[in-house]
Amino acid sequence: MNESLNNFRRALARTGVVSSDFDLNPEVELPADRKLRPAGVLAAITEDDGRLRLLLTKRSSALRHHPGQIAFPGGKQDGGDVDVIAAALREAEEEIGLPRDRVEVLGTLPSHETVTGFQVTPVIGYVAEPFVIRPERGEVEEVFSVPLNHVLDPGNYIVHSRRWRGQRRYYYAVPFGPYYIWGATARMLRAWAERMT
Repeated sequence: MNESLNNFRRALARTGVVSSDFDLNPEVELPADRKLRPAGVLAAITEDDGRLRLLLTKRSSALRHHPGQIAFPGGKQDGGDVDVIAAALREAEEEIGLPRDRVEVLGTLPSHETVTGFQVTPVIGYVAEPFVIRPERGEVEEVFSVPLNHVLDPGNYIVHSRRWRGQRRYYYAVPFGPYYIWGATARMLRAWAERMT
């Protein structure tokens, strides 16, 4: 297990390209003066019978933004957060009940710009000890895990498209069983997968 974690640390230490929701849509012109709000999300790695898994959430269908979508726990950096890592850990504790002191932060991926105006930093963390998952019902409908090797295999990604605001938009997806992981979550996972190859 230590060797796997060290491999993650080495991969995360490499410099990388910032990703965005617009990577597959180069014709979109972004305003040069746009203001992005900092946010952090936690890619929490757990272990089950010697296999590494990744915790994800299904957002509440009652939410105004991205209802029912698959996401990492996390959110915007608040005034009380010293950085986006602190924001990711705080949000994970609030959303799924993961105590901050149970997470060993392995590193971060380059930030990801979302169509909603956030600059999201994915924080990779290892959770060695089990914890009681307590979804915050106002935000999280379900907490589940997927095999980490599934989302870290670039061969499992497909490009889909749909119409959004009158235009055809393309995005990555990495489905697993009943879970359709797509959009920003899939793009950040793909950036991680690319670093591991």
